[in-house]
Amino acid sequence: MFATFLYLLFIFNFGSKATASTSRYRTDLFALLKFKESISSDPSGILESWNSSTHFCKWHGITCNFKHRRVTELNLTGYQLHGSLSPHLGNLSFLRNLDLTSNNLYGNIPQELGWLSQLQQLSLTNNTFAGEIPTNLTTCFDLLGLQLSGNVLVGKIPNEIGSLRKLQVLSVSRNNLTGGVPPFIGNISSLTYLSLNYNNLEGNIPQEICRLRYLTFLLVSVNKLSGTFPSCLYNMSSLTIISAAVNEFYGSLPPNMFHTLPNIQAFAIGENQISGPIPTSVSNASSLALLDITLNRFTGQVPSLGKLQEIWFLSLSSNDLGDNSTNDLFFLESLTNFSKLQILSISYNNFGGPLPNFVGNLSTQLSQLYLEGNDILGKIPMELGNLINLIVLTMEFNHFEGTIPVAFGTFKKMQMLDLGGNKLSRDIPASIGNLTQLFHLGLGQNNLQGNTPRSIGKCQKLQYLDLSENNLKGTIPVEVFSLSSLTNLLDLSHNSLSGNLPSEVGWLKHIQNIIVSENHRVGDIPATIGDCMSLEYLYLKL
Repeated sequence: MFATFLYLLFIFNFGSKATASTSRYRTDLFALLKFKESISSDPSGILESWNSSTHFCKWHGITCNFKHRRVTELNLTGYQLHGSLSPHLGNLSFLRNLDLTSNNLYGNIPQELGWLSQLQQLSLTNNTFAGEIPTNLTTCFDLLGLQLSGNVLVGKIPNEIGSLRKLQVLSVSRNNLTGGVPPFIGNISSLTYLSLNYNNLEGNIPQEICRLRYLTFLLVSVNKLSGTFPSCLYNMSSLTIISAAVNEFYGSLPPNMFHTLPNIQAFAIGENQISGPIPTSVSNASSLALLDITLNRFTGQVPSLGKLQEIWFLSLSSNDLGDNSTNDLFFLESLTNFSKLQILSISYNNFGGPLPNFVGNLSTQLSQLYLEGNDILGKIPMELGNLINLIVLTMEFNHFEGTIPVAFGTFKKMQMLDLGGNKLSRDIPASIGNLTQLFHLGLGQNNLQGNTPRSIGKCQKLQYLDLSENNLKGTIPVEVFSLSSLTNLLDLSHNSLSGNLPSEVGWLKHIQNIIVSENHRVGDIPATIGDCMSLEYLYLKL
């Protein structure tokens, strides 16, 4: 009712200027007012400009063509508008771009949008649209981009999409779509970007996909897809991104695949069942910036990665790589020339032998290094201290021995350090107190001796502290209880600590788990334990 009133008021104000002109824009005006009427909440007040005091071509988010004064673009991205999508938008016959990304729009996508014969870009990403993808959209023959990601759409990708021969971008990720990757995809000859991530798609990747000569992005991660990758996929030289992680793909990769993918920048196939060796041709993938083969069944030695000068993310974790030999980690030397490397994970494999000293020559840009769950032995190289920008270093559950390097005190940015489950001995260095950004410190299950360093009290962001199953002695320093940041765990169990549990334990008001069992403690439990208001688990067995 309000939209009709505003429409009539607009015609009254502007109609005297040119009746012919009014007839051209009255349809657009009414459609826009109906859109506004369907919005129940406008927290930014962005639609307040949509009133009769100005021509609708001057309203926020509206673009008109100069000649006809008809709406060609409606762009209201990111204003958190709440409501449904009015089917009257289908009457904006000159509309070329409809972008309502990142709002709170719900309900079905109107079939009437298929009336927009000049539409080139439709983006409804990051809303809560439900129902199926409208089949009528396929009458928008000039459509170049169809972006419906981040909604709750269901059903199959409609066959009619295959008639959109000009389509370059198809993005329907993060929905609840079912069925398979449709073979008709191969008919959309202009397609460059295909994103089907985070759905419930099943079956194989169809061979027809290899008809797409211009495809650069293939994103099918987090579905239920299975089978082997079509062999023709490795001959699509236009591909720059292949993301197929978290599916049920199996089989092996051809050794020469990276020779025929000269432009590949990201290859992510983690959490599948792919087996066999890492293709030796990877050493020539000079454009590769991300390689993720985590949680598969790869075997054998890691080949030299010699020419990956662009690599910043490399994860080989949770495979069967290496054979517990002294040569297993020699491939790391080929990484020392990679100045852009930021994240390196080789955890949970069969890597053996010592950690080479040249690991300290890795890029100073390295921020995360994961080595845990292997059979690496020997001393921890002092040279690791060269990696001054490390934020995460995990080395637990190996066979490291000797002392914790004093050089670790240079890790001023370190947030997570875990050396648990090794054979480390001697004292915990006082330099541990230099790690003032630390929130996770795991040193349990070693042979560490001496007193708990008082300098640990400088780690005022520490949330998790595990010093269990060592040979620590003396009393628990009061500085440990000054760590008000401790919220997750304090585990000092299975040591040789003496004395009583001090009353300062009550300072840990937000701690959830305290374990100090199997020590040489004496005395009563302090009443101040009642101040630990978040405590869920307390274990004090002598």
